[in-house]
Amino acid sequence: MDILKIFLYLLVYPGLLFLFVYSTFVEWVDRKLYAKFQNRMGPMHTGSHGILQPIADFVKLMAKEDIVPKEADKKLFNAVPILALTSVLTAGLLLPVWHFSDTFQSATSFQGDIIVIAYLLSLPSFAYFLAGWASASMYAAIGGVRVLTLLFAYEVPMFLAILSPAVMAGSWRLAEIAAYYQANPWHLLINIFAFAVAIITLQAKLERVPFDIPHAETEVVGGAFTEYSGRKLAMFRLLADIQMVVGAGLIAALFMGGFPGGLIPGFIWFIVKTLVVVFILSAMRAVTARLRIDQMISFSWKWLAPLALLQLVIVIFLKGYLQ
Repeated sequence: MDILKIFLYLLVYPGLLFLFVYSTFVEWVDRKLYAKFQNRMGPMHTGSHGILQPIADFVKLMAKEDIVPKEADKKLFNAVPILALTSVLTAGLLLPVWHFSDTFQSATSFQGDIIVIAYLLSLPSFAYFLAGWASASMYAAIGGVRVLTLLFAYEVPMFLAILSPAVMAGSWRLAEIAAYYQANPWHLLINIFAFAVAIITLQAKLERVPFDIPHAETEVVGGAFTEYSGRKLAMFRLLADIQMVVGAGLIAALFMGGFPGGLIPGFIWFIVKTLVVVFILSAMRAVTARLRIDQMISFSWKWLAPLALLQLVIVIFLKGYLQ
């Protein structure tokens, strides 16, 4: 029975099949919300209300010619999309959605898994830089450098933000952090500043408006992905969708009490809470305009990092007071 559950965990939920299907659904929700905020229709014709449009886009890209530039570092150019997608899929398996045996739980939920998932979610940014560097294209190289510059802006505030709920819960394990806030729901309000910082930095990590600086079409064509096409571009597109799901799941686990109630209720809570995060991200995308890269760096270090530090001080003080 444990073997069957492990199979379901790796391939069905929260494994590869679920992450693929749900990430494409989340992309559809995001595109419909973004269109609604702008008084447009969004996807309409592929499936009911265009719900199959993201899958159709993925299949179309998979069928297109896969071109590798003549001057590119071919091995690195081909390996980067696989590396980036693998890191995010692995991060998705660490979300505390359901656990069933001590043996397997020790592999998927352990002290320090919050650090591992944060590390795995950082790898795609380095992969984007390598993709631009390996392309031997000026536009791709500029996009890759912008990716790294953006990383230095948002990564520290993001780590400080996810540190606050961990310190309050007294654990570095996602499942225990979620259980702590399920038992003490009012403590979620203590981390309101960290929640705001986490949402903003997740938007930056996903390189969405107003932080779509690395692939600004009017400036650097398509950023680090300028020379990518076909299957590799499809993998990068899928990677962005899965990264949104995993990032939203991480925020839900840390700041929204996780996914309580067993497998089926937990699955429902996962869908509801991640969609709430996606709604906030879509609204932020719709009501803001693109920032310059210097504005992003200034905003991160003048506002986000101090706010995250203030949250950490508040949490340390309250934890000492409550004990």
